[in-house]
Amino acid sequence: MSSKVAAMPMAFTAVGIFVIATLWTVYHSFTNSKLLPKSELIGFDQYQRLWDSDRWILSIKNLAIYGACSMVFSLVIGFVLAALLDQKIRLESLFRTIFLYPFALSFIVTGLVWQWILTPEFGVQHIVRSLGWESFTFDPLFNPDIVIYGILIAGLWQGTGLVMCLMLAGLRGIDQEVWKAARVDGIPAWKTYIFVVIPMMKPVFVTTLVLIASGIIKLYDLVVAQTSGGPGLASEVPAKYVYDYMFGGQNLGQGFAASTMMLVGVLIALIPFAYLEFGGRKKHG
Repeated sequence: MSSKVAAMPMAFTAVGIFVIATLWTVYHSFTNSKLLPKSELIGFDQYQRLWDSDRWILSIKNLAIYGACSMVFSLVIGFVLAALLDQKIRLESLFRTIFLYPFALSFIVTGLVWQWILTPEFGVQHIVRSLGWESFTFDPLFNPDIVIYGILIAGLWQGTGLVMCLMLAGLRGIDQEVWKAARVDGIPAWKTYIFVVIPMMKPVFVTTLVLIASGIIKLYDLVVAQTSGGPGLASEVPAKYVYDYMFGGQNLGQGFAASTMMLVGVLIALIPFAYLEFGGRKKHG
């Protein structure tokens, strides 16, 4: 109890600073702030400029593609890996370490590594062509139509290990009697996973989805490290848009408006989680 009381001033300070900074940002998104913040309100002009910007629309589309693919593939790959490790295989701890290791790296390091791997002159394309397939082409970071998928590969490589660990913890929490009853009834393993185990792991899936969603909205490091938003603006994302306008374009008002829209995206991700987590508990007692 004493430790909680001692932590309260720090908690209130952190929350207070966050709330004040958030309100300050939202307020100045309605101003014409350029190099320095201004207090003169101009209404929704910054938001109109934002949504009239082709660059912002492209960044939203890229984030939507990256987000949808990241959620689906992260959950599927992470769950499959966790299910395989849950079979009490030999060297399980070694495989857990190998799969989780990429998560320990910074996004910048991951981006630079995958930039090298996906570069035609040195990476996969060069290796395959050196083996005799001269017509083989694999250059996602240089193709505007698929560049976001090249970034997605790096994101999945780094984040899937964490999803696997969360899923594995959820699987280890399933009562073994469930598996025994399924085997006695002759239910195939895949049906047991889909119709019994996965519904029992709902809290794990909700938490995992929130973690993935928060990482998606903040996507910046991988893009900068791999493509710097290129080719052209083909891999632009909202976080990079905010950074470029606030620090590169000296247009604080536009950057604040974009960051406020990102905050709205975070709330959209958190509100369903809060409802499922706390609303569900209240209904069930």
